[in-house]
Amino acid sequence: MKNFTYLLFALLSIATYAQNGSVSGTLTDKEFNNEPLSFANILIKGTTTGTTSDMDGSYTFSDLKPGTYNIEFSFVGYETQTIPATVEAGKNTEINVAMGASAATLDEVVLETVTTKRESETALLLEQKKAVEIKQIIGAEELSRKGVSDAAGAVAKISGVSKQEGSSNVYVRGLGDRYLNTTMNGLSLPSNDVNKKNIDLNLFSSDVIQNVSISKAYASQFYGDFAAGNVDITSKEHKGGSFVEAFSGTGFNTNAIDKNFVRSEGTGYFGYYGRGEHNPFAIVLSHGVDAVAVDTPINVAYGASGGSSFNFENGSRLSFFLTGGFENNYEYRKGKSVDFSTVEKKAFEASEEFEYSTTTTAMANVNYKINSDNRISFNSVFINSSSDEVGYFGIDGQGRNRDAILNTDKGFYQQNIQFDQTKMFVNQLIGNHKSGDFELDWGFGYNKVFSDQPDRKRFSVENYDYALDNDPTTNPTFYSNVVFDNQRYFQKIEDDEYNGRVNLAYNVNDNLKFNFGYNGRHKTRQFNNIRYGYDIIDGGYQIADVNNLNAVFNLDNLNLNTGDSGLYQIKVLKPYPTLSNTNRPGLFENTYNGKLNVYAGYADAEIKAGDKWLFVPGVRLENFEQSIDYNVINLGNNGVDSKTSKETFILPSLNIKYSLSDDQNLRLSASKTVSTPEFKEIAPFVYEDVSTRIGGNPDVLGYSNVLNIDLKYEWFFSRSEIVSIGAFTKQIEDPINLVVVGDATGTQRYVRTGDKATVYGIEVELRKDILVDEDDNTNLSFGVNATYMKTNQDLYENIDGTFDLAFNKTEDQLQGASPFILNADVSYSPTFENYKPVANLVFSYFSDRIDALGSGDLGNIVEKSVPTLDFIWKNTINDNFEINLSAKNLLNPTIQYVREDQNQGDVLVVSANGKGVTDYKRGLNVGLQLKYKF
Repeated sequence: MKNFTYLLFALLSIATYAQNGSVSGTLTDKEFNNEPLSFANILIKGTTTGTTSDMDGSYTFSDLKPGTYNIEFSFVGYETQTIPATVEAGKNTEINVAMGASAATLDEVVLETVTTKRESETALLLEQKKAVEIKQIIGAEELSRKGVSDAAGAVAKISGVSKQEGSSNVYVRGLGDRYLNTTMNGLSLPSNDVNKKNIDLNLFSSDVIQNVSISKAYASQFYGDFAAGNVDITSKEHKGGSFVEAFSGTGFNTNAIDKNFVRSEGTGYFGYYGRGEHNPFAIVLSHGVDAVAVDTPINVAYGASGGSSFNFENGSRLSFFLTGGFENNYEYRKGKSVDFSTVEKKAFEASEEFEYSTTTTAMANVNYKINSDNRISFNSVFINSSSDEVGYFGIDGQGRNRDAILNTDKGFYQQNIQFDQTKMFVNQLIGNHKSGDFELDWGFGYNKVFSDQPDRKRFSVENYDYALDNDPTTNPTFYSNVVFDNQRYFQKIEDDEYNGRVNLAYNVNDNLKFNFGYNGRHKTRQFNNIRYGYDIIDGGYQIADVNNLNAVFNLDNLNLNTGDSGLYQIKVLKPYPTLSNTNRPGLFENTYNGKLNVYAGYADAEIKAGDKWLFVPGVRLENFEQSIDYNVINLGNNGVDSKTSKETFILPSLNIKYSLSDDQNLRLSASKTVSTPEFKEIAPFVYEDVSTRIGGNPDVLGYSNVLNIDLKYEWFFSRSEIVSIGAFTKQIEDPINLVVVGDATGTQRYVRTGDKATVYGIEVELRKDILVDEDDNTNLSFGVNATYMKTNQDLYENIDGTFDLAFNKTEDQLQGASPFILNADVSYSPTFENYKPVANLVFSYFSDRIDALGSGDLGNIVEKSVPTLDFIWKNTINDNFEINLSAKNLLNPTIQYVREDQNQGDVLVVSANGKGVTDYKRGLNVGLQLKYKF
């Protein structure tokens, strides 16, 4: 801390004795109620010194020698103004300009100030250029151009970022979900999945996104749990006149379009399940188990947006923005489903999954501009997301299970029908206030999440090959080694979170600014699940039709009393104290309740030394408390326990920016942060899929120190072009990895695997215009970014704890790290009078990465590399009408996970982070959209 203190005083001294002066001010737009005018040109006449107004309409000329200057202000379609300015040593001259449209062009100029918000590519490059910390931003304009439909696709276009195929996992600089944070408007967001720390970014459609940014370098306003970075989603708001816009679209997946599609019984077309409040046992008794047929699998999407503003005589403005939409998607996968540790446990060479997914989104934004110095906004978002999967495993009759009773070499078959639904409510109240040299930003949020998996049905069958032999005298039978081999499963998650932030900025002078702030969050989670198993009484019962199990599991076949002729009984693991475990409702099988409290204060200083240097030293004091109470069945008497961790962190940071020129920056960032475990990593509950098992580990409770260093050069050689190169390194103490524990079950658990892990990497980015027209509009451009990284971690020889394991190697790569990531796109956008087409090819690639570490003699599970190529063609017919076409996943690569095995070579397996099959192709997604603006 002494070094930070000495540095702060030294830099303050430099700032104090600066002898030159400066000119600064704000440009406003008289045509739009004096809103800030962004991207206006400001030039000191008679020189080559110029700048551009930023998002707030602000501009600054620093380090000017004393004297008199003529400053020219210009913007396309607006009257150019030249204003004299006198500069005095050590003082700032403030010139604020209200600009109006040129009388000669007023009727011709389309005043699109509204669109120069924080969503255009030019605006976001400017914000990236002037940002204090290292970050990258992608906005609504670029999302639309590249055909990106959600926030997950957005971040995957940023350098050093990749998305895991078949899941919502996002990796930043080789670090996965547990090292990443997600916020919206600077306020934290909850997770919608018990197995994830971060919310599924697929849930945020581009209709509600103004821009998405990733801050890869730490600054004191971020929560201390920071290693990979912070993803912030800025929601859309409206500042212009009234408008209404509607869209409708359709499309299909080439794999799914010709299939007879099925989905879960009891689920709706719009992704809702209406029995959520019913007792699970009542559902088991009263509702069938078979999947139901659906209509032709055609994707649809439709929605509308609208906004309006009301200006008042006192200069205040009230603006409204509403948007809502629905989209669905049909996907069919055919591949393998294999569970392999040191030996094959279960293998289905031919399996298929039908998935029907939906997303319903609604957002309301109310923005009240009290005056030029005070504004308040309220933002409310509702998202309903669902995934309906029906899986058939071993459809060729050759499924193998080493624990099979009748035949271990063939005939094993499983059916899995599950529906997942997440309802999320996000409410935020945000304010900004200015008074003289002070600026106050604040926000308060409340999030509510219901994430349910209601009535998953799973059935196991032997001798399924008999169902395919056309012999009516031979039929399959139920596999019933334990009563839960044929089951109904119910799971509920409920999250509540209150969070807030406040930042007070004090501008001492042009060269010194202080930020003092606080942020905190209080989060609770409640989790429970229950299973009901079908105990097959008649072990020799032959199944006439595996697609009509309703003929088997109905009340007529329920065995109620000893000696009855019923076929099956319903069993529960934890009965009520006064009830039997047979044919009666039961208690939750597994539960846990988690609580998280984070309260932190921070301070930093923005110190300018001349017009070249910007130093931002900061420090954060954070109090962290996490507790979890769990009651799980898989640990026996040790399955009921409570765990608590209380820590106080002192986290220093330093960000330095050196302006090599007006267009070039050199940045350095160094910080200390921490990494803390999630509830799901601690709670030893095990989730069992068809071929995978994943669970937590109470031994990971605690924290890891993380040291971060970043160095980056960036050159903004035009308003839409950039070249940058960066290097980064991280050291993580006591890293947590997902590990396949070498026991009989092969369960994957979270484990602290060694003393430290290191990450080294290089990032490069280039955006370049190839052809521009006479008005400097880009006709042909391309962008490319790439990241190469090297990771290494040491591994303990033995780990003794709740789950004992050993490694037969001393080091390995970090889980989730791709040595190489590449994103690229080419855009062609000519203009033919009112017709403005935009054609894009968008490519992404990541190399092989570890999905889960193997322990003992087990090899790692590796996710194989995937290239993706999309084509998007936008056709703006006129100012009001668009026709858009897309063809995604043109390369249609094979998605594979493999178990590394020294004896047998790589063995295809299923990932707990992916889908229910491996070695499959997604198919092409072809879409058509019509959009009209009224």
